[in-house]
Amino acid sequence: MNPRWTLLIVLLIGIGAAVAWQQRRPAPAAKAAGGARGVPVIVAEVAVRDMPLWLSGLGTVQASNTVTVRPRVGGSLDKVFFTEGQNVQAGDVLAQIDPRPYRAALEQVRARQAQNEAQLANARRELERIRALVANDAESRRILERQESAVAQSTAQLKADQAAIEVAQLDLDFTTVRAPIAGRTGVRLVDAGNLVTASQGSGLVVITQVQPVSVLFTLPQHHLPALRRRLQADATPPVVHAVSDQGEVLARGHLELIDNQIDSATGTARLKATFPNSDLALWPGQFVTALILVETRPAAVVVPAEVIQSGLHGPFAYVVQADQTVEARAVRPGPTIDGFTLVEQGLKPGERVVRDGQSKLQPGARVAPEGRKGPGEKNGSRPSAE
Repeated sequence: MNPRWTLLIVLLIGIGAAVAWQQRRPAPAAKAAGGARGVPVIVAEVAVRDMPLWLSGLGTVQASNTVTVRPRVGGSLDKVFFTEGQNVQAGDVLAQIDPRPYRAALEQVRARQAQNEAQLANARRELERIRALVANDAESRRILERQESAVAQSTAQLKADQAAIEVAQLDLDFTTVRAPIAGRTGVRLVDAGNLVTASQGSGLVVITQVQPVSVLFTLPQHHLPALRRRLQADATPPVVHAVSDQGEVLARGHLELIDNQIDSATGTARLKATFPNSDLALWPGQFVTALILVETRPAAVVVPAEVIQSGLHGPFAYVVQADQTVEARAVRPGPTIDGFTLVEQGLKPGERVVRDGQSKLQPGARVAPEGRKGPGEKNGSRPSAE
């Protein structure tokens, strides 16, 4: 064999042996799985606290009353006394329609009544005279009956005059437009100087009662048993919170009504809650999330919501052992409230669980806790939905 080929084969065998030896070398301790220090994670402690359970539904704020103020008589709109966005009380004067035509009509009816009263008085005197003549057989009874009929007609005419006076007085009173309810005025729909008609479609202004207000919201039908148990256990109306999209509690009220039927198309029940709205935090037409308190579980076992992980065999949590290794323990979580999950089974109070860094872990891995946060350290002022 050629000496060159022999040398080349020897070199290749030496290189292969060196590579194999290098691969079989143990990895440095610093590069071992997790390292001596362990995987950096943030842990939390399983805590015990009272856990309020809230049901959530999307709702719309509705005014207690909404009235479109329309003139009840026609005429020229002389004055407007309200300003847009003003709070008014029931009976406050909002506008004035020219009253002169209606005042004249009232005086005309009163004059006709006075004329008919005089005619009635004259007819009654004539009736007394005829009765005296008939009693002395100086006049026929037919004339007496005719005069009695004339008196009755005059009396009926006076009643009609009185009714006409009341109608004319009402028309005159209606020239002063008053607020039918207490509330807040909207945009002025007609300016002074325009001609208005009785019950015109656009109206003068819309008054909305915003104190109190209601929220109409829906709940899935499977929540009704829990709500029914709450109502049977306590006669006081359940507490309802109105929450904004940003999670801020805008107002606190109570449940007013559960509708008497379930919407078969959506499988939801409609509910109504009432809020005092003293600070005007709720506005008609506004979308809010309605949270209704149905139960408070005392001494519930809770962990931060991010502790619970989803696995092939169901929910689990990484529990930190005494030797700083982790165990993947199956748990049965309950509802999540305000960022904390109620654990019905699987964890014990005081145990340490991994809150952040689970993506780097596997069962038995060593960890290096970098911090510890418990549920009690987070602000829980705002209720959340189940």
